[in-house]
Amino acid sequence: MRSAAQILADADVIAVVGASRDPGKPAHSVPLQMLRHGWKIIPVNPFVSEVFGVPTVPTLADLPEPVDLVNIFRPAADAVEIVRQAAAIKAPAVWLQSGIVSAEARRIATEAGMDYLEDRCLVVERAVANLSKVA
Repeated sequence: MRSAAQILADADVIAVVGASRDPGKPAHSVPLQMLRHGWKIIPVNPFVSEVFGVPTVPTLADLPEPVDLVNIFRPAADAVEIVRQAAAIKAPAVWLQSGIVSAEARRIATEAGMDYLEDRCLVVERAVANLSKVA
């Protein structure tokens, strides 16, 4: 399994499940920071048409292109089904944000051969590893 830094270094396109339009929520500020540092972000949210000016898709199955990472901003109970969906689209890695932990999601990801991280923040790990896609 790759480290958090290696997953981010290898990723170019990140699907963010549960991305929020509310600038006060981490589900908005975290993907926006990743976008500003050069990653392509595809927000996955069935309830809004765009987040930070980027069009959303309702589900992972609706993604317009392959992704390198599925980042999850949903409760642990929802993570299991989202990881199943990530496996179905053959995402190489899934990442549950800070505070989200699921043994069942971990099992599904591991059995599908995906890298799996939980209870970690993308922007913290990006900053610690001093990563950016911006030239």
